[in-house]
Amino acid sequence: MNKPLLIQALVKVSAGVLLMGALLFAPAGTMDYPEGWRFMAILFVPMIIAGFVMLAKCPDLLAKRLNMKEKLGEQKQVIAASLVMFIAGFIACSLSYRFGFLLLPGWVSWAACALFLAAYALYALVLRENAFLSRTIEIQENQHVVDTGLYAIVRHPMYSATILLFLAMPLILRSIAGFVIFLLYPAIIIKRIRGEEAFLKENLSGYDAYMRKVRWRLIPFIW
Repeated sequence: MNKPLLIQALVKVSAGVLLMGALLFAPAGTMDYPEGWRFMAILFVPMIIAGFVMLAKCPDLLAKRLNMKEKLGEQKQVIAASLVMFIAGFIACSLSYRFGFLLLPGWVSWAACALFLAAYALYALVLRENAFLSRTIEIQENQHVVDTGLYAIVRHPMYSATILLFLAMPLILRSIAGFVIFLLYPAIIIKRIRGEEAFLKENLSGYDAYMRKVRWRLIPFIW
């Protein structure tokens, strides 16, 4: 087992748990926030399981997923916008719970959990299909265009999955205000995709032909 990679992963997950806990429970003013605990469980348990699977079977992919140092200036702005949206959205969800305003019915939270897990499964399929997936936009050694599986349907299935994940999050927390804030995420992703495709078209052999072959970026027959 790659112990340095394991330690790196555990440190990042622990930091994520602490940050998410702070964003959820501090604004809520209480630890008695059932939807908050539900969300923490549905977010981190599959993440930890997936992390151990990648550590055992494809540690190189795990290392790429842990790397978040974006090199392209425009993409750094996209990451910053995502972070601001993320923080504002979760604070809004917690305040909704604290003050009891703009809350959705309880069944919505459970339905959103099912959507979240389905999106997680979709995300796992994408990871399985593309060994070059990274959190940053770059060209890796021996990288080639992946055009099989979900990549034969849309060019960016990973982003399709993350949009479902992010839109499900405030619904799990039953917050209309949070959901409105998270609606900014598709616009942020569209900006990232435009920059990513321009970079790949210029730097990855065969990507231009792939763009002509697979027309849709995120949703078949829509965009």
